[in-house]
Formats: sequence, structure tokens, C-alpha cells
Amino acid sequence: MLLAIDIGNTNTVLGAFDGDKIVHSWRVKTDARHTADELMLTFTGLLRELPVTGIVGCSTVPAALRELRTMLSRYWPEVPTVLVEPGIKTGVALQFDNPKEVGADRIVNTLAAFHLVNGPAIVVDFGTSTNFDVVSGRGEFLGGALAPGIEISLDALATRAAQLRKVELVAPRSPIGKNTVEALQSGIIYGFAGQVDGLVRRIAATLVPSAPESVEVIATGGLAPLVVEHAETVSRREPDLTLVGLRLIYERNT
Repeated sequence: MLLAIDIGNTNTVLGAFDGDKIVHSWRVKTDARHTADELMLTFTGLLRELPVTGIVGCSTVPAALRELRTMLSRYWPEVPTVLVEPGIKTGVALQFDNPKEVGADRIVNTLAAFHLVNGPAIVVDFGTSTNFDVVSGRGEFLGGALAPGIEISLDALATRAAQLRKVELVAPRSPIGKNTVEALQSGIIYGFAGQVDGLVRRIAATLVPSAPESVEVIATGGLAPLVVEHAETVSRREPDLTLVGLRLIYERNT
């Protein structure tokens, strides 16, 4: 069974693959201070008796990637392992001014998106930041846009405005909030949906000027369910997109 590990700034997502199908998945909090031993305790507690025959991982947190590498060499030295870093074959050409600046998760998402749609696409990844990753019709990573994430924005409002506070992230009764809670919910839910639609339309018109409607828009990330149903431009949701991309990279390198 292949174990895929995606360590993000806020959450770490794990997926267990049997062939090309995910049979189990887990989401835990990322803590950059966790040691290799603490990571192993967390992972083995989740995996229990699942037989791990291969491991693939990526991380946007350098400290966590270091401890992950230590954990794998210490506890699973005999298991074939692939970590997404320089020198790993991804099949994704990076059309970016400085390829070293591109996060591993964006490369992985690009590969998975092109695998799924086999054409131009925009991946909207709702995480700590909201990433818009642009995939060409040939599977290249062309760049994109980065925006503050939903929870970051809500935290900033609660911190900087004396009479505002954190609220439950659900759609209000109406876009016209009748109280402070509903007004905040409207601004967050519908505001981010509008941000997605606005950016996607601009990017699609640049990517395929003759037929922007042909661009697939794929939503992923832990916070995607909050916004997807209110965004007009999202054509599909793939909650396990990064895990799928990690599986593909493992297959390319083993």
C-alpha cells in the first residue's frame, strides 16, 4: 500500500492508496516543531496495521520536511521512498521566472490536474493561502496568483477590528447580513467566491483567449467546500488532488 504525505502550512494530509484508489485518508494539524519521533507516533497511530510498501511526500514547511526525511530513514529504511524536491522526475515543465520559488504542492497539483483533464486548467487550492495554479494545454506550470486564505483573512479581521470576532464559516441566510455574524459570513463566503470567479475569468481569458470556457477549473484544499458551491466558475472539486499527484510522481520515480 502506498502512503502519500502532503505537509502544508496548516494541515498535513495523508492518503493510503491501493493501486490508483485512495482507501483511507487523514487530516491532522501541521506543527513545524514536531520531531521525527513525534511524526512517527502520529503516523503509526493513524495507519495502525496497514501494510506500507511505498511512501511519497511533499512539504511546503522546510523544518517539517527535514524531520519527515529523518523519520523515514530511521523507521522505514527498507520502504521505497520518494520526496518531491530537486532531482525528482515530475514531468512538469516550470514556465516561471525562478523555478526554485515554486512550492512542491503547486507542481504536484499541476501534474494531477493535467492527468485528470488532459488540457488547460486552473487549480484553485484553498489552504493557508488561496493558490491559483495555471496549467497549460501541454501540462506546463505557467504561474498563477496567490491570495490570503480564508482563515487568515478572518483571523486578521478579528485581531484588527475591536468589535469583530471569529464566526462559524457557513453561508448566512442572505448576502445582506442582518447582524454582525451574518455580515461577516456573507463577506467571507460570498466575497471569496467572487474573488475566485473574478480571478478565474481573467486568467482563463489570458490562457485561452479564443475559448476561455474550455479551461477546466478544479477546486481542492481543506476549505474548498466553504466556497465551491457559491463560485460560478468552478467546474469540479477534487479534494484529493495533491495526493493523486503524489501517487503519479511516485510511479514516475520507482
